[in-house]
Amino acid sequence: MNILITGIHGFVGSNLVEALREEHTIYGLDIVAPEKPGVIKTFGWSDLADIPPVDVVIHLAGVAHDTKNRTEAQRYYDVNTGLTQKVFDWFQTTDAKKFIFFSSVKAAADQLFDKVLTEDVIPTPVGPYGESKIAAENYVLGHQLEAKNRLLAEYEQHEVITKVQTVYILRPCMIHGPGNKGNLNLLFNFVRSGIPYPLGAFENKRSFTSVDNMSYVIERLIALPIPGGIYNIGDDDQVSTNEIIELIAESINKKARIWKLPSWLLQFVASVCSVLHITVFNTDRLQKLTENYVVLNSKIKKAIGISRMPVNARDGFRKTFRSFSI
Repeated sequence: MNILITGIHGFVGSNLVEALREEHTIYGLDIVAPEKPGVIKTFGWSDLADIPPVDVVIHLAGVAHDTKNRTEAQRYYDVNTGLTQKVFDWFQTTDAKKFIFFSSVKAAADQLFDKVLTEDVIPTPVGPYGESKIAAENYVLGHQLEAKNRLLAEYEQHEVITKVQTVYILRPCMIHGPGNKGNLNLLFNFVRSGIPYPLGAFENKRSFTSVDNMSYVIERLIALPIPGGIYNIGDDDQVSTNEIIELIAESINKKARIWKLPSWLLQFVASVCSVLHITVFNTDRLQKLTENYVVLNSKIKKAIGISRMPVNARDGFRKTFRSFSI
């Protein structure tokens, strides 16, 4: 098929190109347009009218979640919402059959408070990142409903139905793999430095997404007549922060240094830092580092006809951390 990938030069886009280039013809849409192996051409955002006919649009372009809160709120809305509206409006004028939008679990919930995240949750995003993503989701879903209503009217009037377009909204957990940048790199360098991890007393459970599992899901969505809708994307197993540190240490042939300081002591220190406005370590930071965030992926697995994702969560992390050492 002919596939257009927005944000094609990013981490996920680059991995998708590697996964799809042998079977498909790929075009890119990005703010930069260097040559990329496997990509016929990358267009700029002002060149939508020049893009040749495509079968599938994969919309990745967006501003990533800045956990240090240095990104201006308006930038999230300009890019995560605004660009999604722009490319989706264009998609609806084309003969493309499928639109795959990468949203985020943060569009559904910033914290789970020991609950499990499913697709039928009522979204309660917190902050401009999640709020801009849910705004983009609502725009896509609203305009898709309008299109379906037009098709129904055509059918009732015995007119020729011109086209049927399917929309997928994917909510991945944090994606990791070769080329990943962000918090995992910081944690990798932290462990490599030999500094002990002091939060070992907290045994949290978190869901992540191997980029290989993500690529596999995309391949299935492209190839099969999967019903449109919202789908959580994640690995089958949850991994604790302690396990991640152990996997990092294993990848660099070091012994994991994990201190299990009393949780009450860490909570007290964090509360004092919050009162003193110390942002390096405070109550919010402790919460983010130690909370549970479990996401169910059963809906997407049922839709694409599998019982387990092809890549084990821990094997996916091993591949990620090996790439950091190269």
